[in-house]
Amino acid sequence: MGFFDAPALNHHEQVVFGHDVETGLKAIIAIHDTSMGPALGGCRVWNYKTEDEAVRDVLRLSEGMTYKSALAGLNLGGGKSVIMGRVRDIGNEAAFRAFGRLVDSLGGRYVTAEDVNTTPQMMEWVHEETDYVAGLSPEMGGSGDPSPFTAWGTFVGIKSAANKAYGSDSLEGKTVAVQGLGHVGLYLVEHLSKAGAKVIVTDIKEERIKEMLKIKNVSAVAPDDIYDVEMDIFAPCALGSVVNDETIDRLKCQIIAGAANNVLSDYDKHGKILLKRGVLYAPDYAINAGGVINVYGEFEGYNEKRSYSRVNHIYEILQQIFTRSADENIPTMDAADAIAEERIRKIGRLKQMHRSGKRLFSKI
Repeated sequence: MGFFDAPALNHHEQVVFGHDVETGLKAIIAIHDTSMGPALGGCRVWNYKTEDEAVRDVLRLSEGMTYKSALAGLNLGGGKSVIMGRVRDIGNEAAFRAFGRLVDSLGGRYVTAEDVNTTPQMMEWVHEETDYVAGLSPEMGGSGDPSPFTAWGTFVGIKSAANKAYGSDSLEGKTVAVQGLGHVGLYLVEHLSKAGAKVIVTDIKEERIKEMLKIKNVSAVAPDDIYDVEMDIFAPCALGSVVNDETIDRLKCQIIAGAANNVLSDYDKHGKILLKRGVLYAPDYAINAGGVINVYGEFEGYNEKRSYSRVNHIYEILQQIFTRSADENIPTMDAADAIAEERIRKIGRLKQMHRSGKRLFSKI
């Protein structure tokens, strides 16, 4: 089987490998689909063990961005980029300007943004070489840090899941276990605490945990113990694949709803297990879409109030997913995929016909 026939490519339109010897940059950009618009997706830096691992990650993430934007009702396609290496080695101006040139070579088919282990400063370096950067600081005409919007959307999504599971979206007295206290996790804990939830947190960085313990109704456990706590809702907000063969039997919750990407290690297998057990899963690319929704506002003239209004629609989007899942007795991921694919087919067809100059309707 050749590279172009590999199942992992899953109909990706383009995969670009960039290597700059002088700076040590090793970057991969994956464009999954542009039928709805330019492919938007962040750039993450990660010390992957192998190049194959980096390729698998960027392909999976870029596909997720296609579905995320479609489900959120945005006229965007899906893409993602990864830079191999340690932040301390590669997080410098020269490397990120080299990455900016790689982004620019795609002529706007891919728009990059901040992601795991990248910062606003890094995106400013990228912007020195290309205009195809989103989420820049307000001073540079961007919308700034997307984390508050991702966190708010996740909070809204948790309330939507609670409404489906418990008949009310009140979180008063509910126990929520938050795994990962990056920017999104920190904001989410604050929202949950204000809503009256009991919050159990964990992170690999102790200083983050200490900061969270200052907030009302927050306690902490060691990273591996988070799977074993008595909880109503599990909110993974770190890296993906945390619901896997080793952890799924340990979880004691009715809802899994968090900001992390690719929460289920095997969507088909683990999605069916959760469905059978009556555990409600909020699909990751639906609940964590707040950041991309906010960034999308830059394409039409940024307005923060409008962004928050759009992020609030995550509640209704999840209700549609939960209803379809229940009606058809299918995992929520399958329901979300179906809704996203229907929009891509319908709206993507209209956009393609418009670009080709074909008539959409016959004259009467």
